Amino acid sequence: MPIRNTGNIWDHVDALADEAIALSDSVWAVPELCYDEHQSCALHTRMLTDHGFVLTPQVAGISTAVMGESGKDGPVIAFLGEYDALPGLAAAPGAFDHIPTIENGHGCGHNLLGAASLLAAVAVRDWLAVMQLPGRVRYYGCPAEEGGAGKGFMVRGGAFKGVDAAISWHPSPFCGVLPPSSLANVRMDFTFTGRSAHAAAAPHLGRSALDAIELMSVGVNYLREHMLPTSRIHYAYINAGGAAPNVVQAETTVRYSVRAEDLSELLALAERVRQVAQGAALMSGTQVQSIVTGGVANLLPCPPWKK
Repeated sequence: MPIRNTGNIWDHVDALADEAIALSDSVWAVPELCYDEHQSCALHTRMLTDHGFVLTPQVAGISTAVMGESGKDGPVIAFLGEYDALPGLAAAPGAFDHIPTIENGHGCGHNLLGAASLLAAVAVRDWLAVMQLPGRVRYYGCPAEEGGAGKGFMVRGGAFKGVDAAISWHPSPFCGVLPPSSLANVRMDFTFTGRSAHAAAAPHLGRSALDAIELMSVGVNYLREHMLPTSRIHYAYINAGGAAPNVVQAETTVRYSVRAEDLSELLALAERVRQVAQGAALMSGTQVQSIVTGGVANLLPCPPWKK
């Protein structure tokens, strides 16, 4: 329960500590990937309900996005939380050594991110009430930060209309207030289509889609020398064409994540990656199709206004 009749905001924070820790632990125990955070969203929704927030479920038509609001009049103060996990980053509790795993896990600490943001929303709401100050506090449970561009779809759906200030944080090994910094990024899937053939009896009839994504990897790796050192390119083979080495692989898919400091540099670098893919298809005698699966712009700083 909130602390009453105290103007010290930290009293309200401390009163919610056990509840927030329990929420974080519960989300950690059910790691869910982007747009599939149903249990995690339900856990956050339950705490919002317990503290009297008015709920808006399925924000912007997203089943795992939720918004809770409390208070009246005054500025609208938003706290942004996240709760999605990452594939292959599960960890044992209390372990100091990394044990490789293929299970989902909160390797980026979003179980902490969402729980502490929700704690802050409740604490500020309670403090405003004690101080008899106007203000509406909102908590946004934002899904799919890890590659799904959840907030982008929420913005497009008008979820943040009327917000005067939006506050968030991220787990880190140190405590501090930093200027907002996040690279613009885009995720693209490249699917190469070739022609299967028996690799021993008639290899000349085949056109290897596996050759194509390997050639693309080589080309992109040579591209790294000629891009800004602040930019990043990562990739993962989604479909390597099969497990039979004596069959020419007819279809493969590789996923690329391209990052840059701002949107203009990102779009230019992404186009160069597309050109490398086209060159790989030309060299291997295959066809390539690309599709953008997600993308976000870089964060824009909003410093305090001064006269």
